[in-house]
Amino acid sequence: MKSSEKVFENTIFIDEGQGAPIILLHGLFGALSNFDALKELLIKNNYRVIIPKLPLYNSEIKETDLDGLIHFLNRFFSFLKLENINVSLIGNSLGGHLALMLVLQNKFKISSIVLTASSGLFENGLGSSYPKRDRETLREKIGETFGSDKFVTEELVDEVEAIVTDKSKVIRVIKLAKSATRNNLNEVLYQIQIPTLLIWGDKDTITPLFVAKQFNEKINNSILEIIPNVGHAPMMEEPMLFNTKVLNFFKSIHF
Repeated sequence: MKSSEKVFENTIFIDEGQGAPIILLHGLFGALSNFDALKELLIKNNYRVIIPKLPLYNSEIKETDLDGLIHFLNRFFSFLKLENINVSLIGNSLGGHLALMLVLQNKFKISSIVLTASSGLFENGLGSSYPKRDRETLREKIGETFGSDKFVTEELVDEVEAIVTDKSKVIRVIKLAKSATRNNLNEVLYQIQIPTLLIWGDKDTITPLFVAKQFNEKINNSILEIIPNVGHAPMMEEPMLFNTKVLNFFKSIHF
């Protein structure tokens, strides 16, 4: 564990900076480091940045679904005493789905959200069935996440391989992916009225661009920003452009 990391229940989190709190939620195969560049920019601009490592692989099997993760996040928010503080959420992929669910439960004072490649309407996930475990197949599947193969590093393949060769983790990945598919938000998105920024890559094959356009249509107070030649992880593929769009959004709503 790094010196900057703290512990809540059975997982770690980052809580750095001073100012209005922004909580960043990673995706199914994501990590705290996915948001490194954005974290530093937000802290520099006087925001408090909180990034929990979601308990995707170490929670009880019966709690390994989206509802279980929401219960975890509710406890986490309470642990940080955020019940009566305006917060903003940023979520990638599954993290975006969770951000939407947190807004819809109307338990905390969430004033704005940023969704990037979010599930909740449609997703071609890596975890819908038991994955093949040879490295070349994994490399191809990981490559489908990004708009360019240059992001498919040996280190990343190692990380995914460590997950898909662990039966316990694979079972949880599949459960979470199926839970996300079942938890379709199509009929309730109209209830979201807070400022919403949608950032999408035009080469996203997991939550394709038509999904972003549906979110944009169904969430009244939303803005869609499209980044060319980018896949399912815009914050990693084009961090400078992505981060600028996020910062400008927060400044525009005076959060």
